[in-house]
Amino acid sequence: MIKSINPSTGKEIKTYDEMSDNELAQIISFSHTTFKSWKKISFDEKSKLMLNAASVLKKNKEKYARLMAEEMGKPILQSKAEIEKCAWVCEYYSANAESFLADEIIRTDASKSFVTFQPLGVILAVMPWNFPFWQVFRFAAPNLMAGNTGILKHASNVTGCALAIEEVFIEAGFPENIFRSIIVPSKRMRAVIQDEKIEAVTLTGSVSAGKAVAKQAGEALKKTVLELGGSDPYLILEDADLEKAADTCVTSRLINGGQSCIAAKRFIIVEAIYDKFEKIFIEKMAAKKMGDPFDETNDLGPQASISLRNELHEQVMKSIEKGAKLLLGGVIPESEGAFYPPTVLANVLPGMPAYEEELFGPVAALIKAKNEKEAVRIANDSVFGLGAAVFTNDIKKGERIAAKELNAGCCFVNDFVKSDPRLPFGGVKESGYGRELSIFGIREFVNIKTVYVK
Repeated sequence: MIKSINPSTGKEIKTYDEMSDNELAQIISFSHTTFKSWKKISFDEKSKLMLNAASVLKKNKEKYARLMAEEMGKPILQSKAEIEKCAWVCEYYSANAESFLADEIIRTDASKSFVTFQPLGVILAVMPWNFPFWQVFRFAAPNLMAGNTGILKHASNVTGCALAIEEVFIEAGFPENIFRSIIVPSKRMRAVIQDEKIEAVTLTGSVSAGKAVAKQAGEALKKTVLELGGSDPYLILEDADLEKAADTCVTSRLINGGQSCIAAKRFIIVEAIYDKFEKIFIEKMAAKKMGDPFDETNDLGPQASISLRNELHEQVMKSIEKGAKLLLGGVIPESEGAFYPPTVLANVLPGMPAYEEELFGPVAALIKAKNEKEAVRIANDSVFGLGAAVFTNDIKKGERIAAKELNAGCCFVNDFVKSDPRLPFGGVKESGYGRELSIFGIREFVNIKTVYVK
């Protein structure tokens, strides 16, 4: 039995029966059979269906947004924006998939040689709860347009979202079994991953989950794409616009209650402007309102569960025990639900959880650097490498640091890190490998085939 719990109230929303082994085998088999015909469907027809999916999302935006707010506590305005973004990625790949996968002529000594892109088959997606629609659609839109079929194993606490996504594709008119959701706990996933009809696996989640899935898929020689954790550094340089930088940093730190792989987490401020930035930053963090995610005036709702909230608080307390200074928040509210306030830690140093680990919640770690060079060193002093940002009024300098010096997959100048269908998304080091979105994402799960004609 899988339970969905409202993190705002702690009350049960709904329970779901686990699928049996026979049910799982049937879904995988049906998906595999459907692939054989789906891969032959023209891009024009697939494009029409994907546009239908975008329309279904827009039409049901309120319903899906409320479902997210209820199941994982996302503020309702952010939930609506997430659905709109899902529609965008559907529209983007509807318009661009054919050109992204068009044959490429290569001049050789052959009379003709070219590269063609062929779908692989059934792709398994193991997805997290924090962006329960977006994480799935940024996988599904390119892969269905490429001619693959998809099976989703979603996080158990957002099972309602998983089933709703399946309904989107059905309502849009896609053939049956093009996209299916399976309801099983993680402990039963090895057999699914290693089923001979599953061709590849993509996972967004924790480092530990990524390592486990990569190992299981590797044993069966199946390709994986992993988007894992992050401890994104934001560099505030001496010539930055501190008001704008602080606004952007606070926004990034608190999006989705701070529960985002690419949320700003470590704020590395050069010594010359540290005190001024700290003051502005704390004022802006303190002004944010926490409460009922259905109230549009609130900036952040609860954490996704009590256990996750408590784990976050433990990281804060351990950091303080090791010498970090609590400047704001850090106290669990007495009210019901999994709420945790905007929190700021200063004097964050190596050896502290706030420095070494990913803090998946509204906790900011302020780190002082002597100068730009040391700020870059501290930014790269992490096992993670998903996103990073630098704030400076010298655009050429910012671009140089982002392009050449920061060791991360997504580096932004004077803005917070975000995913965009037009740009590749993914990380390095323990933040994973492979790319989603853009032309690079749609080519991850295709056979890049050489054809040589003499």
